[in-house]
Amino acid sequence: MGLNVIMMGPPGAGKGTQAERFARDHGVPKISTGDILRDGVKTRLPAALEAKAKMDRGELIDDATMIEIVRNRLQQPDTNPGFVLDGFPRTVPQARALDQIMDERGKGPLVVVDMVVPETELTRRLASRRICSRCGTNAAPADGNVQICGKCSGEMVQRADDNDGVVSERLKVYMRQTQPLVDYYRERPTFRVVNGAQAPDMVAHELATVIGDAASVGAAAGTQRS
Repeated sequence: MGLNVIMMGPPGAGKGTQAERFARDHGVPKISTGDILRDGVKTRLPAALEAKAKMDRGELIDDATMIEIVRNRLQQPDTNPGFVLDGFPRTVPQARALDQIMDERGKGPLVVVDMVVPETELTRRLASRRICSRCGTNAAPADGNVQICGKCSGEMVQRADDNDGVVSERLKVYMRQTQPLVDYYRERPTFRVVNGAQAPDMVAHELATVIGDAASVGAAAGTQRS
């Protein structure tokens, strides 16, 4: 039975960094819809360009597009041992679709982690975050003054959706449209909350502990739903 994890949390919570770290440590792929969309923008795919324009305005991409992206990705054989989802689901309809995909493919229970960070800290992090204009690598707030990407030597720039006005709108959109996912998942025995305001190593340790516990509970229950 695979180790299937959803990392939830508002923009700036650090879920992308933690998802990548956890996936690497456990030998499963990190599946980020943001990475897939960035690849599409580079190749000038119309749907990806439209999706990027929405994200730059602080809006969410439509459910049908995101569901199809994830459905196709979960069909790849590297997801058989499990996966870590970052950025999906964002809405209850997406979550219901993911439940159906999991049932159809017999992938076992979903461990759902909600990373909680105060809004003032989120705003500070997003304002100082930088991203590589070439490969999309993020620079955390602590090293937000980095000018050159350590992976590809591309220029580190502020994301278009990290300026003050868009940050405020993104957080409002998250609370209005994505927060209901907590209500959708909270009663499941595999749902956990993590304090994302801690130092990164402490967050990683807490994540490993709660995910291991939730996965054991899910495996024993033999179901992804409570």
